[in-house]
This record gives sequence, structure tokens and C-alpha cells, in this order.
Amino acid sequence: MTDENANSDVVADGGLSSQAQAVVDEIESKEVDFLRLQFTDILGTVKNVAVPATQAEKAFTEGIYFDGSSIEGFVRIQESDMRLKPDPETFAILPWRDGRSARLICDVIDTSTGEPFEGDPRYVLKQAIDRAEEMGYQINAAPEPEFFLFEEDEEGRATTKTNDAGGYFDLAPKDLASDVRRDIIYGLESMGFEIEASHHEVAEGQHEINFTYDDALTTADNVGTFRTVVRAIAAQHDLHATFMPKPIPRINGSGMHTHLSLFTEDGENAFHDDDDEFNLSETAKQFTAGILQHAPAIAAVSNPTVNSYKRLVPGYEAPVYVAWSDRNRSALIRKPAARVPAASRIEARFPDPSCNPYLAFAALIHAGLEGIENELECEDPVRENIYEFDEAKREEYGITTLPSNLGEALDALEADETVQDALGEHIYEKFNQAKRQEYDEYRIDVSQWELDQYLETF
Repeated sequence: MTDENANSDVVADGGLSSQAQAVVDEIESKEVDFLRLQFTDILGTVKNVAVPATQAEKAFTEGIYFDGSSIEGFVRIQESDMRLKPDPETFAILPWRDGRSARLICDVIDTSTGEPFEGDPRYVLKQAIDRAEEMGYQINAAPEPEFFLFEEDEEGRATTKTNDAGGYFDLAPKDLASDVRRDIIYGLESMGFEIEASHHEVAEGQHEINFTYDDALTTADNVGTFRTVVRAIAAQHDLHATFMPKPIPRINGSGMHTHLSLFTEDGENAFHDDDDEFNLSETAKQFTAGILQHAPAIAAVSNPTVNSYKRLVPGYEAPVYVAWSDRNRSALIRKPAARVPAASRIEARFPDPSCNPYLAFAALIHAGLEGIENELECEDPVRENIYEFDEAKREEYGITTLPSNLGEALDALEADETVQDALGEHIYEKFNQAKRQEYDEYRIDVSQWELDQYLETF
């Protein structure tokens, strides 16, 4: 692919494609002033370049150039010129900007080669999707990102004081954030989301809003949009929304349970089998076996912060046991009940919302597809509550656990070529380097808990 033909939004005569032209027309008809061209760095942080809306046609035909050396994990200073290529299917008006600003999610192009940049997380997920398509599958995904709402102090900084004392499925007056969730839902719907449900979660100040499944790329885009909208609307209510996995000790943390399914080219759910006891096909079981085999390394990507492993401890409904179940939520992977064959899927329960969704989905997909290619055998489901197992019983069942900290997860990643290949050489090296540094900084820090525990004792 050359730089000239890399942009599919330009047709043969140099004009815009129909999709790109429709976006330009909508920008003009709705009097949009500014465009935010968004992309994601390897740590999952959404970045953007704002341009006047009058530059929309140029963005589609020529792209917008930026300095890639300033972005985490992108390129070195001597090879810094990168180009943003907007995806017209991602156009949406930002609901908190009075309709005058809009966004486009972009792919990142390496200007030296004209090829997609190998350090672009969106490109990494596209490669996973291409692998699935070569095997005859389309991948659908549906995440459940949980979040906390905290009050702000007098200077507008985040605290860890929740604004309600609600619990699971509580109503007002215990749930004081129903109006906030309502406004978040309105904002999401205005940007094209189809919302299925929202509710207060188990912990005080913890919430969940579920949106419908879609293809894996659209869903990863939606996760980034979801986090942005939640934060922006919460701020309008003078609240701070956080997707930090475990902001408050000794209560439940926030996960991002991720539902996955494969569909064949003729639209059939490749995970469903009417004749199976669990209504799961052999393909689904092999896919599950692949994820279970590579789960310790996947955790470095799907649970990428030091704080992630404060959530992944027994006793707080977090899945730490490498097993699957058709009944309970104590296992790493669950087979949810499905009303119709098209809804058959598996649920990976260990990812958390601090992850880069493009990289996490790519790691899960590659591991699952490898399970299919190698015809891995899936162990029987564990139908008992693993939380109640002692160590001897877990050994009897052959159940291992996820890494207990980020360092162990990175060790597992360094030993797992499948997940490394899923990320690609560039992102793997940059990701591992950044996360090793993060873990080393954590290890040498002295926490308040340690001071309280030891300072006057010794």
C-alpha cells in the first residue's frame, strides 16, 4: 500500500468517497465549528488534534500530520512525522459541546512508507480481525465497563468520596446518581450508541451502563468513546468519573467483562450447538481453551496497571481462577445464558476498564483463534463455586490463578510468543518497557500503609 492509495476516502478522480462526502455535508448542515481527530496511544489514552471544520475535506484527502515522537510508545524523535487518516464511519457530534464540535476516530499512517503504522493500537486490532476473516469468521464483542463517581474538592480535584451509599440495583434515595447516568445515556445515544440497561453496581458510587454488541473494531472504538462521554458528562455534574480498577480498598473494584462470539460468513453463530449440553460448539470450546491457555500473558494487556491487581484478589467477586463455567461467576470465563442461538457467546471476566481496548481485544482474539487452529481441548466446566475451594481442591481440579501483580503478568507476557505476536514487535517492546518502568516505580515507592504499619513499630 502506498501513501497515495492508502486513503480509501479519495476516489479515482481525486474527489471524496460517498461516505466522506456525507460527513462533510453533515458538518456544513449542522454548522459544526471544530473537528477533533482522535487516536489512541499504546496505553489506551485517547489523544486528539483539533482542526477547524473547514479542514474536513483536507483531512479526508490529505490527512492531518502530527509529531509522533510526542506520543507514548509511538516513534523516536528522528522519525516523528505521522499522518492521521479519519474513518468516516466514526463521525459523531460531541453532545457536551452544544453541537458545535464533532469527532472522527483516525488510523495512524507512517509517512515514510505510506503504510499503516505498526504502533497504532487500532491497526493491531484490525490485524486480529483480518486473521479471523481469513479463517471465515466475523468477531463480535460486547464489553461491560464499570466506573466510579466521586465528588470533587473545592478546587475541582478528584476525591475518593462517593456521592451515594447505594448498592447493587439500588434505587433513589440510596442511588443519587440516576440523573447522572440518565444524562450519560442521552449523550451516548446522541453519538449512536444503543443502550441496553444501566444500574448501580455493588460498591458505593459504582455504576454500569451496558451498550449493545457490535463488530470488534466498532466496539473498541465505542469503549474509548464511552470513557470520554462518561467523564465529560460527570464533570458537568461536578463529579469525577474514574475507570481505575480499584480506587477504594476492601470493596469491589471495576471490571470490564467482555463478551465474545464468532459468526460465519453466512451469518450463523459459530459458537452455538443445539446438541451440546452447554449449547457451545467445539469451535467455542477451542476458542475458550486458547484464552485460558494464554490468560496469564493476556492479563498484562487486559489488566495493565499496578492497581489492576488490587482488584484481582479472591473475595471481591473478581475472577482470578483460570477455568470456565456455565453457571457461576467465580471462573475466569463464563458461558452466559442465551435466549436464542444467535446470542451464544463466552464472557471473559478478567479484563478491566483501564486497558487499551484495541490491544486487549486483539490479545483475546489471537489466543482464541490459536485455540481453534490447534484444536485445543477444553476442560470440563467447573460448576461449583471456586471461591470456596481450598488450595488442595484447586490442585485436584487443575485450576491455576492469574498473576498476582503486574510484574508477574509481564513475566508471563515475556514468555508467551502468541500474545507478543498479537501486539506486534513495536507495541510489545514499547508496552513492556513502559509497564516495567511503572512496576519498578511502584516497587520502590513507600505507601502510607507501610508508614502506618511500621514507622513507629520498628
